[in-house]
Amino acid sequence: MTPEHKAGFISIIGKPNVGKSTLMNALVGERLSIVSSKAQTTRHRILGMLNGEHKGTEYQIVYSDTPGVLLPKYELHKSMMQFVKSSLEDADVVLYVTDVFDEFEDLDFLTNWKDFTETPILVLLNKIDLVTMEKLEEKVAYWQGIFPGKPIIPISALESVHLDQIFSHLMEHLPVHPPFFDKEELTDKPEKFFASEIVREKIFLNYKKEIPYSCEVVVTSFKEEPTILRIATEIYVERVSQRAIIIGHKGENIKKVGIQAREDLEKFFGKKVFLEQFVKVEPDWRAKTDKLRSFGYSLD
Repeated sequence: MTPEHKAGFISIIGKPNVGKSTLMNALVGERLSIVSSKAQTTRHRILGMLNGEHKGTEYQIVYSDTPGVLLPKYELHKSMMQFVKSSLEDADVVLYVTDVFDEFEDLDFLTNWKDFTETPILVLLNKIDLVTMEKLEEKVAYWQGIFPGKPIIPISALESVHLDQIFSHLMEHLPVHPPFFDKEELTDKPEKFFASEIVREKIFLNYKKEIPYSCEVVVTSFKEEPTILRIATEIYVERVSQRAIIIGHKGENIKKVGIQAREDLEKFFGKKVFLEQFVKVEPDWRAKTDKLRSFGYSLD
């Protein structure tokens, strides 16, 4: 008799900057989603697979990290929200991530989904390491009022506190199903995607105000040789003035991004990396559907 196998899709959703990507990385045990202190860092739906055995049952948990839920201002934002909606449609369990400083906002489809979905929801109250026990109890009570009857787990994704409770909850609700992906796979994204995301993360870390949100990184060449990986990227901005800021005086800014990105790329791919970066101006690319599609965004 074939042993029972469980498999399912777990969607991680919530507002920007509540720690969804940090949580995803902690749950999978690998750094798949880029992280910064700025909101709206994640722009795509990123899958991360966790395979193993628990109490005699093999499992495959497919986590979906999604962009933060927001009111769209650009075509780019509409695409980001489409990734969120698609993740809710195929979810077996939804992890709604909030934090101890967050409050619920009536954001159209999210409120409608919350009130009518039959999909199990687990509310995760993140960043508990930053508040007192009294404040934490207040926030738990608040979110119990927003999600009546739903389990709420206070966690710290950064410190990996109470993540075992999430796993136990998921194993209870995971359907009996064969694996959806090869057990050796870690994610659905190609290597080029992670190369562009690592460069984009360094832009978020090194530039202020509108600059990171106006940038898109495209890998134009990805050549793997026995001892070195050669990567060429194009960094798109919306204005000539932004290009000058990205490059910096005598190229100092872009050089710093390249050094930091190359260090992480070498850790990620496990070999020496030669990285080229070119900065291009594409006016209003966030509002251009044809350009967004060429960058890999879904607008359907």
